Amino acid sequence: MRESILTIPINEVFEPKCGCPICSMRDTLEQRCVEYIMGAAMMEPDVRIETNAQGFCHTHFEQMKKCKNRLSLALMLSTHLKKLEFDTFEHKPLFAGKNAKQRKISQINESCFVCSKIDWGMERFMVTLFEMYSKDSSFRTLFSQQEYICLPHFQLLCSLSAEKLDRPTAKQFEKECETLVRNYLHTLCEDVAHYCDMYDYRNTGKDADWGNSKDSIERAIKFLTTR
Repeated sequence: MRESILTIPINEVFEPKCGCPICSMRDTLEQRCVEYIMGAAMMEPDVRIETNAQGFCHTHFEQMKKCKNRLSLALMLSTHLKKLEFDTFEHKPLFAGKNAKQRKISQINESCFVCSKIDWGMERFMVTLFEMYSKDSSFRTLFSQQEYICLPHFQLLCSLSAEKLDRPTAKQFEKECETLVRNYLHTLCEDVAHYCDMYDYRNTGKDADWGNSKDSIERAIKFLTTR
């Protein structure tokens, strides 16, 4: 399949063959979106209208806090809080229902500007990914060579495969996904068990061999949660 502006980002996250490529896709979108919103976009009226209405989830607030430009975050918080105060506690629509205030608060609690942009980007990534898998034999080979697919993204890929691929190709795709998950899960089981065993007094000492187990807890959590 010929490379294009759509396929290049997919190849970039698959070629390293390190970790879950779908996590890498998500992380790339996330990083770019956070950098974008903390940069010049902060002063764009259309963007501020969206951030004032949606706000941000805890995960993305924490990532934004780590950026150097804290003033950008403070300015966005200032206008978001003012809109929240006016819309929810000061402005009373003429035909507001009994639970209008609770619905507004629930909507704000469940929305995030960065999450919405990631979801939008991931939907388009998925379309291109399945198109590449369907048409490009070299990409199918590259897909099968990945280190693993995390559990949540395994579910996502398998749920989309029947819709995006013909039946024989979908069956092959799901089988390869399952192989990647099963093999890595077996490795994690061994590494976490080895980590536990290393706390046995018989395995202590300067020559103690931890093998690949020292970061097994972190790897297991990322496999189970994508984070």
